[in-house]
Amino acid sequence: MGIFKRLKRIVTADLHDWIDKCEDPIRMTKQYLRELNEQIDNTLQALAQQFAIQQRYEMLIHRTEEIVKKRERQAKLAIEKEEEAIAKMALQEKISYEKKLETYKQQYNTLIEKTTYLNEQLKKLKEKYEELKIKHFDFIARAHAAKAITDVNTSLVSFNPEQIPKGFERIEEHVRSLEAKAKASTYVYETQKTLSLPSVFHEEVEQELAKLKAAK
Repeated sequence: MGIFKRLKRIVTADLHDWIDKCEDPIRMTKQYLRELNEQIDNTLQALAQQFAIQQRYEMLIHRTEEIVKKRERQAKLAIEKEEEAIAKMALQEKISYEKKLETYKQQYNTLIEKTTYLNEQLKKLKEKYEELKIKHFDFIARAHAAKAITDVNTSLVSFNPEQIPKGFERIEEHVRSLEAKAKASTYVYETQKTLSLPSVFHEEVEQELAKLKAAK
């Protein structure tokens, strides 16, 4: 027994050490819930067996009580008929079955106590399971909220407001450069357009210019 106790202490100590080193509390609560659910299933199976045995004892007690009553009637009938030997045999069996009946009832009462105990334990396990399940969802919500807050704070810490004007200045310079390029390309286009006019237009322009000079 001492060896088993020491072994239990060692296993328990290792388990607690593993829990302390575990980095995922959500996974831990999931494991607790799985183990608790398995324990509930095992308790349900044990209860089912207890109920089955309880029913067999009830049938056994009922049959034994019927035999006791029957042997008592047989003994009375034998006495009425003055058959003392048969009456003694009936009474002997009656007493034997009465002792068996007493043993069956004691065993049945013990069985009822165990069934009641298992039923109470099952109720406690279910209550504990529901309690841990609520805590599990609470842990998930709190963990997600904490992660979100941490991410936001990290972003705010890495965010430097002084760099905003410099960044916008670079953007403005880039836009100005684009506008200058657009203006230059427009000038080039208009110049080439003028130079590429047909010769007829050039002659007309020269004539109109000469008229203006003459009128002056």
